[in-house]
Amino acid sequence: MWVFAQPDAPLLLAKHLASQASAQGSFTFFSGVAAWRPAPARTVIATTNGALAFLVRALVVEIAPVRVNAVSPGIVDTGSWDGLGSDKEAFLRGVAERNPARRVGSPDDLIKAVRYAIDSPYVTGTVLHVDGGGRLA
Repeated sequence: MWVFAQPDAPLLLAKHLASQASAQGSFTFFSGVAAWRPAPARTVIATTNGALAFLVRALVVEIAPVRVNAVSPGIVDTGSWDGLGSDKEAFLRGVAERNPARRVGSPDDLIKAVRYAIDSPYVTGTVLHVDGGGRLA
C-alpha cells in the first residue's frame, strides 16, 4: 500500500513500484475539489487534479490486480489555511455555510477515506470525494 500527495509523480511511481506490490496491494493518490469546482487562477491545479482521476482509471487496467484509487478532499481545516491569519475562521465558516454538509472537513475525515480505499479489496478505479458535497454547491 502506498499513499501519495504529489500531483506530478503518480504515473511514474505506479509504473516503477507496481511490480513490487502484492496482488492484494493498492495505490491511493490524492486529487482535490479544484478539479470539479475550478476557480480563477487555479487552472493548473484543477487540470492536475482532474487528470489524476483519469490516471486512476487507466492504471486500474494497466497494473491490475493491484488496486488504484484516489481521495479528493474539499476544504479541510488544517494548517494549510493558517496563512489567512485572522481571516481563516471567517473563510472556514463561509465554506461551511455553503457546503451541503454544513461543515468543513477534518484530517480525520481524510484518514477514514484513505483507510477505506486501502482496506476495501473490491474498490478500485474510484475517486472518493471527501468534500461534504462542496463540489456540488
